Amino acid sequence: MDKSYFIQLAASMAAVAALVGLAAWVGISRPGGPLDVERVRAILAVEFPGRTLDAVWVAADGSGALARSGGMALVLCPIGDGFAARQIPWAQAVSSSFRNGQLRIDLADIAAPVATIALPSWPPKDLAA
Repeated sequence: MDKSYFIQLAASMAAVAALVGLAAWVGISRPGGPLDVERVRAILAVEFPGRTLDAVWVAADGSGALARSGGMALVLCPIGDGFAARQIPWAQAVSSSFRNGQLRIDLADIAAPVATIALPSWPPKDLAA
């Protein structure tokens, strides 16, 4: 191996280190933290403008949420570094399987096929299906 190989290797390592440093400094790919009710309401207001939320349930670990808006359920599930917002009929959300504290909602979407939300109980007793 000659000098040019080591020079190219050193330059490549420096470039990668600079890009990693830039990404860390800018905050690229940094998770936004757990969800709370206010943040869920803000995200859903952007994703579904004009919808009023009747009730909001946030996962125990803050990784997802479910909201009722009239006859529809608005679902937030984690995808990558952010969240996917999907709309399904409320009856489908109520009839979703609930086992071991996990609500599993089939979204029938290739980008977000299933949403799993950790809730203490389901379905809610205070709202009629």
